[in-house]
Amino acid sequence: MDHPIKTRRVGTTLEVTLDRPKANAIDLTTSRRMGEVFANFRDDPDLRVAILTGAGQKFFCPGWDLKAAADGDAVDGDYGVGGFGGLQELRDLNKPVIAAVNGIACGGGLELALSADIILAADHATFALPEIRSGTVADAASVKLPKRIPYHIAMELLLTGRWFYADEANRWGLVSEILSADQLMDRAWELAGLLESGPPLVYAAIKEIVRDAENAKFHDALNRITKRQLRTVDVLYASEDQIEGARAFAEKRDPVWKGR
Repeated sequence: MDHPIKTRRVGTTLEVTLDRPKANAIDLTTSRRMGEVFANFRDDPDLRVAILTGAGQKFFCPGWDLKAAADGDAVDGDYGVGGFGGLQELRDLNKPVIAAVNGIACGGGLELALSADIILAADHATFALPEIRSGTVADAASVKLPKRIPYHIAMELLLTGRWFYADEANRWGLVSEILSADQLMDRAWELAGLLESGPPLVYAAIKEIVRDAENAKFHDALNRITKRQLRTVDVLYASEDQIEGARAFAEKRDPVWKGR
């Protein structure tokens, strides 16, 4: 068990729990530790899926620890590998990450959830980007949110800093499912089990394609894929798993993925 980050490894899934009483806020030390955890997850060939959640049922994460800031933690300090929370800027993270939002996710906490690939939320979860009320900017959310949900909704949330609930987050497509508090982690693990059984090289290619194509024209992005100019795509097309997928389909059986 690691403090303030607790990890639990079951099979090829890593559960990461942010556990900093009372609110799971992130200071520089915590951010650097989270970066180490997620970098190790990225680099471990035996791990395929990560679940990120918060301890307790009140807070997922409220973002930056303002008390630590008051004690000298610089807002522009060394967040460690992966940037704030270890996920936002972590390069080449080509494995699925599930955020299980178990309570309040505001400011940098919401930005942390946005760094995951799939967001599940407890039915009591609440969200906000309140930075504007303290005269600062939700930088990562300003980049990501208008690309994830309708532009005018994203701008309203950024410009007002208002709170919104899980049902609204689900309506705008910010979260994929709403669960009761006692079902949230069970569903996260169920989903992780489904992803564990999938082809890891395809997951890697999907994540790199999505990142690469985010600001590219369609034909340019497609050209880079078909010409195998993306590393993960090139690895996939030359892999044993590529042959195994076709062979399993022809033989009407489940494929056995080896990740090579």
